Amino acid sequence: MYTLHMLDILPLIDIAQPPPGAKNYNIPCPCCDHAPRKRHLNINLEKDVFRCPRCGFSGGIFDLYSYYTGTPRHGAYSTLLSRLPFSTNNLPKQPVASNEAPLCPIEQRNETYQALLSHLSLASDHWESLLSRGLSPEEILRLGYKTTSSGNTKLLASHLLSNGYCLQGVPGFYQTAAGWTLIPQQRGILIPVRDLRGRIQGLQIRCDNTSHRKFRWLSSINRKSGCKAESWVHISGAPKDMVLLTEGAMKADIIHAFTGQTVIAVAGINALSHLEETLADLQQCGTQKVMIAFDMDFLSNPHVQTGYYHLTELLSNLGFCYGTYLWDPHYKGLDDYLQNFRPNSFPTPVVSPVFDNIP
Repeated sequence: MYTLHMLDILPLIDIAQPPPGAKNYNIPCPCCDHAPRKRHLNINLEKDVFRCPRCGFSGGIFDLYSYYTGTPRHGAYSTLLSRLPFSTNNLPKQPVASNEAPLCPIEQRNETYQALLSHLSLASDHWESLLSRGLSPEEILRLGYKTTSSGNTKLLASHLLSNGYCLQGVPGFYQTAAGWTLIPQQRGILIPVRDLRGRIQGLQIRCDNTSHRKFRWLSSINRKSGCKAESWVHISGAPKDMVLLTEGAMKADIIHAFTGQTVIAVAGINALSHLEETLADLQQCGTQKVMIAFDMDFLSNPHVQTGYYHLTELLSNLGFCYGTYLWDPHYKGLDDYLQNFRPNSFPTPVVSPVFDNIP
């Protein structure tokens, strides 16, 4: 599979092109910049992503291409290959950046992250925060949440390495002149993002004291022997005939704890790059129905509605029955709603399903 980059697709869409040598640049946001000369949408050419801090419109190269051309997101890759000036029968291999390492297999990442978390603790304020969100002490321990490291990260990395754990190709770790280390992190809660078998694919951080990008991936992109995180899909609970789909791993864990339902979570409304393979795996396990439970602002946010359309299109193409949960919009997320209305028995949420393709 040929890896495409933002610079590959920009000449194919009708937007301002980047200045020579730029690493990122801003253009008018199509969702919220209605006044002349406003340019809130930032396009990052190094990370191959875009984001508007004003309205939250964000995503990757396929999302940008799909939005501006009207191409279905799931078909953007093949469409781009047909438009770009090279033969798909003899695609050039895309080298990994010279200072980075390729992502190592999930088995090694899981072992390394498990070992890392075993050396960390959960601060008392984070423990109280999770309790206040409705998680029980047993659930908090089971989920494996920890507080980001504030100690000697070089010593921690050296200890992991000396005990046989792989650091190369594990997002968050990289090399300096003094040896391996863990990238400095803003203080927050480390959230394991797990696959269908419970293995840790990557770690997210719920950052303290910030309203901008509260959830971030633990990543060591652009560092020597470092590796970037991908938008992995989180799964909370064993596969069932019906699963819920929401946004955010912590939210999925809380909803699962409240209801017992299996919940899968994308990292963002437009972060669907790994969702198709996850859904295919769930189909193999007998899942037939997906109930969408995004935050209630999807009813009024055009950016979220675009992502919702791409999601339902993907579900339909894969043959899933799907519907959408609605609840009192005073409670933004389903986790907020459940925290206020659930009985002590943690039942299935009492919400109004709007079945999109179920007779």
